Amino acid sequence: MDTTLWIAEVLLGAIFLTSGTIKLTQPRTKMAAGPMHWAADVTDAQFRTIGALEVLGVLGLILAAATGAPILTTLAATGLALTMAGAIATHARYGETERIPVPAVLLVVTIFVAIAAQHL
Repeated sequence: MDTTLWIAEVLLGAIFLTSGTIKLTQPRTKMAAGPMHWAADVTDAQFRTIGALEVLGVLGLILAAATGAPILTTLAATGLALTMAGAIATHARYGETERIPVPAVLLVVTIFVAIAAQHL
């Protein structure tokens, strides 16, 4: 179980660090014209906040590993799960059903990490 949990955490970290960094460094309008259509309907501050929350979630996963505090893992994974629930709702609202599977899988993995971390 420990190995599976670590693999899940590393994958989540890589995915959310990449996604969050993109939202923090790329122009919102550029992303709205490309793969993130929803970005056209939020402010720059909201777009950056989502990116910051994703990066903070990754930092929570890393700090939990560094400090040995599984509650940090649970809190970070729960926050990332809420982010993915929002992503699913947003894609559904935009009628982008073909884009729902990725956040749905990430939602399942974040829930797994949040629960598994409490059983260490």
